[in-house]
Amino acid sequence: MTERTAPRRVDRRRARTRTALVGAAQRLLAEGRTDVPILEITELADIGVGSFYNHFDSKEALFRAAVEDALEWWGNLMDRLTGDIDDPAVAYAQSFRMTGRLHRRHPELSRVLLSQGPELAHSDQGLAPRASHDIRTAVDAGRFEVEDLDLALTMTAAAALALGWLLHAQPDRDDATSSDLVAVSLLRQFGIPADEAARICAMELPDLDVVDTMVG
Repeated sequence: MTERTAPRRVDRRRARTRTALVGAAQRLLAEGRTDVPILEITELADIGVGSFYNHFDSKEALFRAAVEDALEWWGNLMDRLTGDIDDPAVAYAQSFRMTGRLHRRHPELSRVLLSQGPELAHSDQGLAPRASHDIRTAVDAGRFEVEDLDLALTMTAAAALALGWLLHAQPDRDDATSSDLVAVSLLRQFGIPADEAARICAMELPDLDVVDTMVG
């Protein structure tokens, strides 16, 4: 083993341990179980208790990292899905519509994010900064008529959270139709004519099977 190979193996092992801990924390968040001992977390991650403190100072730090990792994944995915769209109104709608569909396709990740509730509206990661950028860009381009950007972002976050909770509460509800209807309503509230809002939200989305390969 060369001197250069050994550190790389150590780094990979540390990364696998951190991933296991974050994954365990995300499962607990999805189940609404955060008042658990560290021993239970490490058993769920299948690692030793001592390894926990090589990565996190506390259980709270781990759960914070679990949410941040989920937000980062979600946000990066939205960037990849909307990065080549020139119309900010379309980018905004597509991001919202895709988010609605991901609640069903990745329910555990969805529950992690929904567990944070309204705090997500003010997060600097995930959907909030992307939505804020799209709204501001759409206003600057004359696509949206919005007097208060913060209020528009709050409306978007509230709609996204409420939709996610509804889809989990009503498993028979069609997630695609529901997501598109909410997106149409948001576009109309931001000044897009009804017929154009409906047309935007009827546009084809990326292949969800391809999207699934981006997980992780």
